[in-house]
Amino acid sequence: MPLLVEPALPSGTLRGLQQPRLQVDAELVLRPWRSGDAGAVKVAFDCAEIQRWHVRRIDDEDEAREWTAQWVERWNAENAASWAVVDGADEVLGQVGLRNISLAEGSAGLSYWVTPAARGEGVAARAVQALTGWAFCTIGFNRLGIQHSTANVASCRVAARTGFLLEGTLRQAIKHADGWHDWHVHGRLRGDT
Repeated sequence: MPLLVEPALPSGTLRGLQQPRLQVDAELVLRPWRSGDAGAVKVAFDCAEIQRWHVRRIDDEDEAREWTAQWVERWNAENAASWAVVDGADEVLGQVGLRNISLAEGSAGLSYWVTPAARGEGVAARAVQALTGWAFCTIGFNRLGIQHSTANVASCRVAARTGFLLEGTLRQAIKHADGWHDWHVHGRLRGDT
């Protein structure tokens, strides 16, 4: 069945590019995941807060290597992308990524986490801001969103700090280990200041 409108972004927009390395600032870089990051990913997913909000755990380094390896295929499928957030010594401090990419709609959701040792330094906000700028200015996405449990106050602060407006609440939209949670929906458009 043919579409009556042109896709916002053509197929091949991402897979036609090599996933970039993005300089955030003098201290942070976003780079594609490597198999050598498996140990850092395993340690990150040992954190109870990361498990709580991402509803996943990683049991061993083999699972962590599978997790890092999936991103090449997902980039090529143009349905998701993820970057390691690293410092000047290439130490993994967190993750930032695009989920549920719709090239036709020019939209995606953002996800992020930060290792316990790197919290309180603005790492998530700086990474989200850098990825948002790249997605809007370089790729041409029209809309990006952040969704999180209403109980995840830290994630809400990151969304607000990076210009993602609170647009509403979805009731019982996600199930966590302790039951159903309402979800805040934040959005940012390419034309937003």
